[in-house]
Amino acid sequence: MALKDRRGLEELREHRRLLLEQLRTVSGIDPSRTIERMEEDIRAIDDGLEQLKPPPGTLPENDRR
Repeated sequence: MALKDRRGLEELREHRRLLLEQLRTVSGIDPSRTIERMEEDIRAIDDGLEQLKPPPGTLPENDRR
């Protein structure tokens, strides 16, 4: 993934969230460690997306994410 690739990070976060949903419904095994790891990944991705936000006042209000 290229640096400053917002779309790539958003897609990665969505993929992790879908996996997390699936893990929470698993039976027969204990997915707790994997769930913890997915949650850590999502937090790291969110931090990366936060760093990519443009400085306040640089985009019109309707263009902000």
